[in-house]
Amino acid sequence: MFNKRIKIKELLQQEPAAQQVTVMGWVRTFRNNQFIALNDGSTNTNLQVVATLGMFEESLLKRITTSASLKITGTVVPSVGKGQKLEVKAETIEILGDSDAEAYPLQPKKHSLEFLREKAHLRFRTNTFGSVFRVRHALAFAVHKFFNEKGFVYLHTPIITASDAEGAGEMFRVTTLPFEDTPRNDDGSINFKEDFFGKSTNLTVSGQLEGELGATAFGEIYTFGPTFRAENSNTARHLAEFWMIEPEMAFYDLEDNANLAEAFIKYIIRYVLENNREDLDFLAQRLADEEKQLPQDKRSEMGLIEKLEFVLNNDFQRLSYTEAIDILRESNYNKKKKFQYPVTGWGMDLQSEHERYLVEKHFKKPVILMNYPASIKAFYMRINEDGKTVAAMDILAPGIGEIVGGSQREERLDVLLEKMEKMGIPEEELWWYLDTRRFGTVPHAGFGLGFERMIQFVTGMSNIRDVIAFPRTPKSAEF
Repeated sequence: MFNKRIKIKELLQQEPAAQQVTVMGWVRTFRNNQFIALNDGSTNTNLQVVATLGMFEESLLKRITTSASLKITGTVVPSVGKGQKLEVKAETIEILGDSDAEAYPLQPKKHSLEFLREKAHLRFRTNTFGSVFRVRHALAFAVHKFFNEKGFVYLHTPIITASDAEGAGEMFRVTTLPFEDTPRNDDGSINFKEDFFGKSTNLTVSGQLEGELGATAFGEIYTFGPTFRAENSNTARHLAEFWMIEPEMAFYDLEDNANLAEAFIKYIIRYVLENNREDLDFLAQRLADEEKQLPQDKRSEMGLIEKLEFVLNNDFQRLSYTEAIDILRESNYNKKKKFQYPVTGWGMDLQSEHERYLVEKHFKKPVILMNYPASIKAFYMRINEDGKTVAAMDILAPGIGEIVGGSQREERLDVLLEKMEKMGIPEEELWWYLDTRRFGTVPHAGFGLGFERMIQFVTGMSNIRDVIAFPRTPKSAEF
């Protein structure tokens, strides 16, 4: 039976005691018609299987090619080779699936990440992506573990929505209307009454607004699902489809929110360090090798593991937006015009380069920026007593800039209505959201963490397309 197999990771942790085992996996290499390096995806470490010379038919040995899948039964014996304490002496070898070695795109050599993106259906079989996606899995599991331990309710918010939570307008439309004969109103606008939902709908950019509804009943909820942004951006930081973790908490203020976000980030990093050390060590070495090619001033001051441990062992630096602007304005970077976007002064929207300067050059640790100008933030953020700023916070991480965005939400109905009117947000579209302010409103707060950016931070991968299985970007929806 197939399910009697032992995974290679589990087997490599055992002592060789002449036990008989069945292993299954894909061939990485086959040397001297005798030594098979077998991998089943549970670890980057291959299992050496020895096919004793003269024991197997030549016709069978010819089919043991790179990426062919095998079922092998044999005896575990101490290894005489370097780097492994055990190997399997094969007694039976069954080919489960042949692989044409010459046609197989991933030859046993180093491939560029750009090349592997074109082969995203096969790139999981490489060591780099094996490690990245095992870490992604562990981070996802740790997310649920953290919130479950704190008594949060996991809420599934809609993927199809009629609201634009961020007000950005860069949304993918969901429709069943025919392109060639779209029904129109008398004024030429599209008649959405004929559409499936009877109104204009889109793929969600955030589950936050619906999450707030849950928080005002359960106290503390979190969402963890796909979100979509139709931003025509081809950078290493943007995807059209990505995953967001969005907790919403009743009876929280901005400081409570920042404390939870910091604890959350530390928890999931600690989980991966404790449970995926082999993969992190591999990724750390990969990053170190990659950085050797860079000029000295472009290299990271810390290795990957060192950086993750530093985040765990230090409090995040907290400061106001106003303090950040002063630091940036007075910086040598600004005075010597090294910023692509000059620091013009209070009220400007910070760019990634400004965020990274604060984190990487000035404080040299993660930063929580708080209390932004109301003019550059969303309608739902709570106005502070000064009337100019809102109780917003962003957490900035080394290497990628903003990793968390959140705020205390505006719970006062009159203030919220006034802000919506100023920003041109129709009251009738969000009647359900406003009801939470009519019926037992409470101070509440929440944040969103971009899951892929978090994975980038933990794995050291520089391009966001390399931490999601099948990246969706402008002009690209392969696989």
